[in-house]
Amino acid sequence: MDYSIGQVAKMNNMTISQLHYYDRQGLLPFINRTENGDRTFDEGSLKFLEMILCLKNTGMPIKKIKEFVQWTMDGEQTLPERLDMMLEQEQNVQQQIRDMQANLEKIQMKIKRYENEMK
Repeated sequence: MDYSIGQVAKMNNMTISQLHYYDRQGLLPFINRTENGDRTFDEGSLKFLEMILCLKNTGMPIKKIKEFVQWTMDGEQTLPERLDMMLEQEQNVQQQIRDMQANLEKIQMKIKRYENEMK
Protein backbone atom coordinates (compact mmCIF):
# COMPACT_ATOMS: atom_id res chain seq x y z
CA MET A 1 0.00 0.00 0.00
CA ASP A 2 1.20 3.50 -0.78
CA TYR A 3 0.62 6.50 1.46
CA SER A 4 0.35 10.15 0.47
CA ILE A 5 2.60 12.76 1.98
CA GLY A 6 -0.37 14.05 3.98
CA GLN A 7 -1.05 10.62 5.43
CA VAL A 8 2.62 10.14 6.32
CA ALA A 9 2.79 13.58 7.93
CA LYS A 10 -0.25 12.78 10.07
CA MET A 11 1.05 9.32 11.01
CA ASN A 12 4.31 10.86 12.25
CA ASN A 13 2.88 14.00 13.90
CA MET A 14 4.64 16.15 11.32
CA THR A 15 3.62 18.76 8.82
CA ILE A 16 3.73 18.30 5.08
CA SER A 17 6.17 21.23 5.04
CA GLN A 18 8.57 19.30 7.27
CA LEU A 19 8.51 16.35 4.90
CA HIS A 20 9.06 18.68 1.93
CA TYR A 21 12.03 20.18 3.79
CA TYR A 22 13.50 16.72 4.44
CA ASP A 23 13.03 15.89 0.77
CA ARG A 24 14.80 19.11 -0.30
CA GLN A 25 17.66 18.26 2.09
CA GLY A 26 18.13 14.92 0.35
CA LEU A 27 16.84 12.79 3.21
CA LEU A 28 14.06 11.10 1.24
CA PRO A 29 15.61 9.77 -1.99
CA PHE A 30 13.74 6.50 -1.50
CA ILE A 31 10.23 7.90 -1.94
CA ASN A 32 8.31 7.40 -5.13
CA ARG A 33 6.39 9.92 -7.20
CA THR A 34 3.15 9.52 -9.05
CA GLU A 35 2.73 10.59 -12.68
CA ASN A 36 1.52 13.94 -11.30
CA GLY A 37 4.70 14.31 -9.23
CA ASP A 38 3.03 13.66 -5.89
CA ARG A 39 5.25 11.98 -3.32
CA THR A 40 4.18 8.53 -2.14
CA PHE A 41 5.55 6.30 0.57
CA ASP A 42 5.44 2.51 0.68
CA GLU A 43 6.00 0.37 3.79
CA GLY A 44 9.77 0.36 3.26
CA SER A 45 9.80 4.14 2.93
CA LEU A 46 7.88 4.47 6.18
CA LYS A 47 10.44 2.31 8.00
CA PHE A 48 13.29 4.37 6.57
CA LEU A 49 11.56 7.61 7.58
CA GLU A 50 11.09 6.16 11.08
CA MET A 51 14.87 5.70 11.34
CA ILE A 52 15.53 9.22 10.05
CA LEU A 53 13.15 10.63 12.66
CA CYS A 54 14.80 8.52 15.36
CA LEU A 55 18.20 9.94 14.47
CA LYS A 56 16.82 13.49 14.36
CA ASN A 57 15.02 13.06 17.68
CA THR A 58 18.22 11.87 19.31
CA GLY A 59 20.10 14.96 18.22
CA MET A 60 21.89 13.86 15.06
CA PRO A 61 22.46 16.83 12.73
CA ILE A 62 20.73 16.82 9.33
CA LYS A 63 24.13 16.72 7.62
CA LYS A 64 25.01 13.43 9.33
CA ILE A 65 21.55 11.99 8.70
CA LYS A 66 22.00 12.82 5.02
CA GLU A 67 25.31 10.96 5.09
CA PHE A 68 23.57 7.94 6.66
CA VAL A 69 20.84 8.05 4.01
CA GLN A 70 23.42 8.23 1.22
CA TRP A 71 25.41 5.34 2.67
CA THR A 72 22.24 3.29 2.89
CA MET A 73 21.38 4.07 -0.72
CA ASP A 74 24.94 3.11 -1.72
CA GLY A 75 24.43 -0.44 -0.47
CA GLU A 76 26.12 -3.07 1.64
CA GLN A 77 29.67 -1.84 1.07
CA THR A 78 28.87 1.03 3.46
CA LEU A 79 27.81 -1.23 6.35
CA PRO A 80 31.02 -0.55 8.32
CA GLU A 81 30.48 3.23 8.12
CA ARG A 82 26.83 2.89 9.08
CA LEU A 83 27.71 0.64 12.01
CA ASP A 84 30.30 3.15 13.26
CA MET A 85 27.74 5.94 12.96
CA MET A 86 25.13 3.98 14.91
CA LEU A 87 27.65 3.08 17.63
CA GLU A 88 28.59 6.74 17.97
CA GLN A 89 24.93 7.76 18.12
CA GLU A 90 24.27 5.08 20.73
CA GLN A 91 26.99 6.64 22.90
CA ASN A 92 25.48 10.09 22.35
CA VAL A 93 22.04 8.87 23.41
CA GLN A 94 23.44 7.09 26.46
CA GLN A 95 25.08 10.37 27.51
CA GLN A 96 21.83 12.25 26.95
CA ILE A 97 20.07 9.73 29.19
CA ARG A 98 22.69 10.20 31.93
CA ASP A 99 22.39 13.98 31.63
CA MET A 100 18.61 13.86 31.78
CA GLN A 101 18.71 11.53 34.78
CA ALA A 102 21.01 13.94 36.61
CA ASN A 103 18.66 16.82 35.80
CA LEU A 104 15.65 14.81 36.97
CA GLU A 105 17.38 14.09 40.27
CA LYS A 106 18.06 17.81 40.80
CA ILE A 107 14.42 18.63 40.11
CA GLN A 108 13.24 15.91 42.46
CA MET A 109 15.52 17.24 45.20
CA LYS A 110 14.06 20.72 44.72
CA ILE A 111 10.51 19.32 44.90
CA LYS A 112 11.31 17.55 48.18
CA ARG A 113 12.84 20.73 49.58
CA TYR A 114 9.75 22.77 48.69
CA GLU A 115 7.42 20.11 50.08
CA ASN A 116 9.38 20.03 53.36
CA GLU A 117 9.39 23.82 53.60
CA MET A 118 5.62 23.92 53.09
CA LYS A 119 4.95 21.52 56.01
